[in-house]
Amino acid sequence: MTPNHRTLRVDRIACTGQGLCGELLPELIDLDEWGYPVLKDPTVPDRLRAHARRAVAACPRLALHTDDT
Repeated sequence: MTPNHRTLRVDRIACTGQGLCGELLPELIDLDEWGYPVLKDPTVPDRLRAHARRAVAACPRLALHTDDT
């Protein structure tokens, strides 16, 4: 893993299960039966960074975040 990898995290308190993140980033996010996100892997590959940024920006409850570590 590179020193500057990007990870996803979900604020479970803010999330209302609208499911938009799973539609925009199905490679990394599954949805449970109520529409809440389940991260398959929190590490975002370089090829999906733009898609992850789009999913974060589109979250209606601002519950999806990326962290650079």
